[in-house]
Amino acid sequence: MGGDHGPPVAVAGAALGLADWRARNVRFLLHGDRAQIQAQLDRAPGLKAISEIRHTDLVIASDEKAARAMRRGKGTSLWNAIEAIRQGEAGAVVSAGNSGALVAVSMLILRMAAGLERPAMVANWPSVRGFTTVLDAGANVECDAERLVEFAVMGEAFHRCLHGATSPTVGLLNVGSEDQKGHEEVREAHKMLRAGGYNLDYRGFVEGDDISKGSVDVVVTDGFSGNIALKTAEGLARFIGGEISAAFRGSPIDMLGALIASRAFNKLRARLDPSALNGAPLLGLNGIVVKSHGSSDAKGFANAVRVAVDLAQSQYVADIQRHLEQLTVARAERLEGAPIQASAPPPENNG
Repeated sequence: MGGDHGPPVAVAGAALGLADWRARNVRFLLHGDRAQIQAQLDRAPGLKAISEIRHTDLVIASDEKAARAMRRGKGTSLWNAIEAIRQGEAGAVVSAGNSGALVAVSMLILRMAAGLERPAMVANWPSVRGFTTVLDAGANVECDAERLVEFAVMGEAFHRCLHGATSPTVGLLNVGSEDQKGHEEVREAHKMLRAGGYNLDYRGFVEGDDISKGSVDVVVTDGFSGNIALKTAEGLARFIGGEISAAFRGSPIDMLGALIASRAFNKLRARLDPSALNGAPLLGLNGIVVKSHGSSDAKGFANAVRVAVDLAQSQYVADIQRHLEQLTVARAERLEGAPIQASAPPPENNG
């Protein structure tokens, strides 16, 4: 029921991947106003056959404060959807609604995984090498060194599961690559990650242009910087797409050039399309919650659903639990003053 468009986009988006959902044995619980949802499902009979409506007329408004949403949240469509995970009825939640309420209610109902304090919102970023995982993309405006290390652990596990990387590389976003650059929290996180003990392929500081270069697979930052970078990149992508389109709508020669270059242009436009990258999971919860842009169209919402399905049907939960156990051990050793050594690969067996 949330987002700028509500059921028309959510239902149409879910219907776009119908063939894939059937092949993967996916079913949907649609939480919200039955009449509005039913009207959209009647236009998508294939989706209707694998869906169930859970009615409620209570909805959290897009501008509602997170604290108020938590107080009156019980019985709302957002609350009920997340509760379905806790009850074991659903494997993941996708919402285009109020971001603050989504984070707060998810933490209240699902709780954080052992040893973690706050979830991180992750974004997929197109790069020269494919995709870069960037987190936090907006869930935590301020982060201390411990939180940044947690994000590195969660981001590495996410990239491994969603993109199939065997050993994702990790970098820490900073204003320069030198050890003395940046504020105290980012320098301290850098020292902790350098010390090892987290079973990560940590490559040190990276800068803003390294995200699109694909210098590392996972870029870690606080939610303030991450959200600004993400929104800037999305705006730039739309600007470039609009400028290219405008350039090809001029003279007949321009139009001929557009026709000749149409294949390459369409590939570029698809690569830069924010809808194709929509779907930001909240990492660190005891359950899979994916945030869709509130302004997303059906294509974008479909991609957010795909991210949720991929995570729910992967080994992500088990993988992140294993990483968190390593994080707990490393923290205990550091607090006790014991040296933390980076793990080394086993020697090769040369026969």
